Amino acid sequence: MARTDVTPQGLTVYRDEWHMSPGIISGGLLWLTGMTGHRPEDNSFADDPEVQIREAFEKVEAVLVEAGLTSEDMVEMTSYHVDLQGHIDVFQEVRDEFVREPNPAWTAIEVSGFVTPGAIVELRVVADASGLPRPAQA
Repeated sequence: MARTDVTPQGLTVYRDEWHMSPGIISGGLLWLTGMTGHRPEDNSFADDPEVQIREAFEKVEAVLVEAGLTSEDMVEMTSYHVDLQGHIDVFQEVRDEFVREPNPAWTAIEVSGFVTPGAIVELRVVADASGLPRPAQA
């Protein structure tokens, strides 16, 4: 099965340092790596949950756009949260700015922490890429 890496400018650190694709198209789906709200230029996190959540959604959007998709193509989103109850309201407000109908399936999970200290949210997304041109077979 052919797989296509999807790495937008500004997210090459995922591929170069963490050795994973920000997104990969396989089997007609775009699978996104979990996106946090870290700032790529210095790996820092904003103290404000709204800023962190927005930065995570901006990364998701960048991968979707790089693949030729939009949030309308999202079929599943899992959000992982440190202190879920403390920021679920702001999460839903920011999510509604980025996610359009038809709304994807969504699961929110409380976690105790992430690999990068300071992160409060990580987004995992799967999008329908079946309408994209298939890559040429080698």
